[in-house]
Amino acid sequence: MNNNILVFTDLDGTLLDSETYSYKSALPALKLIKNKKIPLIFCSSKTKSEIEMYRKRIGNDDPFISENGGGIFIPGGYFSQKFKYDKTAKGYEIIELGTSYIKLIEVLKSIKRESGLNIKCFSEMTTEEVSGYTGLDERLAKLSKRRHFDEPFLIFGNDKESIYVTTEIIRRGYNHTQGGIFHHIMGKNDKGKAVKILIGIFKKKHPKLLSVALGDSFNDLPMFEVVDRPILLKNPDGEYDSRIKLSNMIFADGVGPKGWNQAVLALLSDLN
Repeated sequence: MNNNILVFTDLDGTLLDSETYSYKSALPALKLIKNKKIPLIFCSSKTKSEIEMYRKRIGNDDPFISENGGGIFIPGGYFSQKFKYDKTAKGYEIIELGTSYIKLIEVLKSIKRESGLNIKCFSEMTTEEVSGYTGLDERLAKLSKRRHFDEPFLIFGNDKESIYVTTEIIRRGYNHTQGGIFHHIMGKNDKGKAVKILIGIFKKKHPKLLSVALGDSFNDLPMFEVVDRPILLKNPDGEYDSRIKLSNMIFADGVGPKGWNQAVLALLSDLN
């Protein structure tokens, strides 16, 4: 690996186009990262199965973080330095930070039942419904339902009702975040905790490592808070997420994979 740089990236609306889920506009930067042997860590609300598919397509062999920091998946033998992990499975050394998916569903359904609010849980959706809400094709929609640590959901109501649900999730001891489409209920995990753990493992061998993160939405904020160079991309409407405010934030002048490509090429040029 390159001894100096470590790059974390969100997927939806960042490396992947928010509508087509294509990463083709980012190919020049992806190629440069690979040629420079810079680790590229996917850190997404997507499931392990979804991320694995994109890793295979892009040719990525680095660790990755699934379901908003619920799980860290490290290919066996990737690190020569020792680190703590919870279990091994299917070629990975896995660090589990998330809460059982079944428990998350129980909590959310309890809030739905007690409040009487119109909440649509991801686990209640058919593959066809998931495709309709997300624009994913049938294959990807099926992969998105293979969840372990994070339950997405929709609230059909006003801001007051959304605030109530968020408050109730936190009151019961769980975390809430919001991506481009869905609200999410999680355990005490988030992207930032998972990213911080991986940075710590990498720094055992490369202590002067510069950490970079790219994202576009509020659920990327915990990740931005723990890296040296946070880079915020614009939303599809051309605006930045106004909820993200950090003094060291770098604002990329672009959207999706095209903006991602420009930001990464500019960063690597500046560092050189």
